[in-house]
Amino acid sequence: MGIVNVTPDSFSDGGAFFDSQAAIDHARRLIDDGAEILDVGGESTRPGAPDVSADEELRRVLPLIEALRGSGVPISVDTSKPAVMRAALAAGACIVNDVYALRQSGAAEVVADSDCGVVLMHMQGTPRTMQEAPRYTDVIDEVGAFLRERRAVLVALGVAADRIAVDPGFGFGKTAAHNWTLLARLAELDLEGAPILAGVSRKSMLGQATGRPVTERLAASAAAAVIAVQNGARILRVHDVAATRDALAVLHAVNDAP
Repeated sequence: MGIVNVTPDSFSDGGAFFDSQAAIDHARRLIDDGAEILDVGGESTRPGAPDVSADEELRRVLPLIEALRGSGVPISVDTSKPAVMRAALAAGACIVNDVYALRQSGAAEVVADSDCGVVLMHMQGTPRTMQEAPRYTDVIDEVGAFLRERRAVLVALGVAADRIAVDPGFGFGKTAAHNWTLLARLAELDLEGAPILAGVSRKSMLGQATGRPVTERLAASAAAAVIAVQNGARILRVHDVAATRDALAVLHAVNDAP
């Protein structure tokens, strides 16, 4: 899943693709690099990020979705707003990726009324507050229980279980220690067979481990992606598609060795 942020303030590439044509060109490069899904977002969810209106978010993402809907690659919209979900699906998106796990009023109904795929993410708090003092008694048990409960809510609304993926939410209301525990123990989350999406690309946990700034975390991101797949992830949300595919090609070659 290649990341396309149409925002001025995302933590890694904020502003780089804020212009619609720049975002379209970037998305096409990700496809050429081997992206199998494009994740388009118009609102930053970095720690402390300000809110963006639905109208502004739509102004940012709809031109990109419309331009890419014939690309042959599924388009995911990274949003928590029901109005944005609805308009993006109508414009050609086919996946909703929601950091709030469809907890905003009306969001679950938008997904239930469509045939789209959905990614439910765990977040403690909100983007404004999530990194102030994250606390867990047992991060594996609590994240797993939350994701199972949100998945059950959707299934009860008539959403087929095979349309639902889950994301433990690396960096969303978690300390570095929480993040490393989740990465090491992904297989223990007990998600009842739901595919796991892992989004560790360029995250601050990697900076803390390596001492490198966000622009120099390619090797760390690729290593974390390989570990995530080894531990059960089936979807990787990444900035650097080509490098991640190369790292996974090595993993697959090792796994396939006689």
